[in-house]
Amino acid sequence: MTAELAAYAVLEDRSVVAVGGEDRAAFLQGLVSNDVLRVGESRAAYALLLTPQGKFLHDFRMVDSGGALLLDPETERRAELLRRLKMHKLRSKITLEDRAEGMAVVALFGGDALARLGLPEEAGAALPFAGGVAFTDPRLPALGARAFLPREGLAAALEGAGFAPAGAEEYDRHRLALGVPDGSRDLIPEKSIPLENDLDDLNAISWDKGCYMGQELTARTKYRALIKKKLFPVAIDGPLPAPGTPVTLDGREVGEMRSGGGSTALALLRLEDVARAEQDGKPLKAGDSTVMPRKPGWASF
Repeated sequence: MTAELAAYAVLEDRSVVAVGGEDRAAFLQGLVSNDVLRVGESRAAYALLLTPQGKFLHDFRMVDSGGALLLDPETERRAELLRRLKMHKLRSKITLEDRAEGMAVVALFGGDALARLGLPEEAGAALPFAGGVAFTDPRLPALGARAFLPREGLAAALEGAGFAPAGAEEYDRHRLALGVPDGSRDLIPEKSIPLENDLDDLNAISWDKGCYMGQELTARTKYRALIKKKLFPVAIDGPLPAPGTPVTLDGREVGEMRSGGGSTALALLRLEDVARAEQDGKPLKAGDSTVMPRKPGWASF
């Protein structure tokens, strides 16, 4: 598969969860980091569920379709997300449904993927498609689109629209090349800080929506400029280091590897040490490999 071709990949590591009922938007509005009241059938958003201390728990895209807000949490962690949502339900008039069996999460990328769907290069723009919904990735339009579709007839609908089948690993290479993190593969639940991982630049946080869980500490981190580390895309010279491998400068630990594939990966690195390595012309190392960070074009740090 080449970048010139429009492709689709079914992301089995993501599943569809539906939040229905008349209170669905108000319920999620008080919990997640983005403005749910702006989400509709023509507008998707990217959001986080945080701890009260502002640490990462879950990330997902959300869009309103068929009378419910559809979310795409990580498959292996969706039961934990549903448990947390049930815990906060109280008297809210909502329903919670796991739709993993009947619906799939699909990444559409490369070539003219957005145009084939009739979507603009506008983060979060959404429209009905093939019995489900498709939307420009609300994190970054360069990622392409995402769709929540019925599993039955999925391949025929997508290939009929001009998309070639691809593996999830091909989409992952596309994501890594753009320097975009992917849930708990790159953030540690209950430990990672969203702003260290560039999630503010990826449209995960509304700064004017009011209170949500973890809002106070997230805002304090932003306005007091407390960020000393950032997640960087890195080129690897040597074997691909495993996630969690320490990154060192002159033998001193300055960061940690995250997800990767081939010769590209992500790494959480101390900003001052990245600057010093560049200034002194010294290599960053991870195991036997050299790590060469770059700032993503979309990042503001």
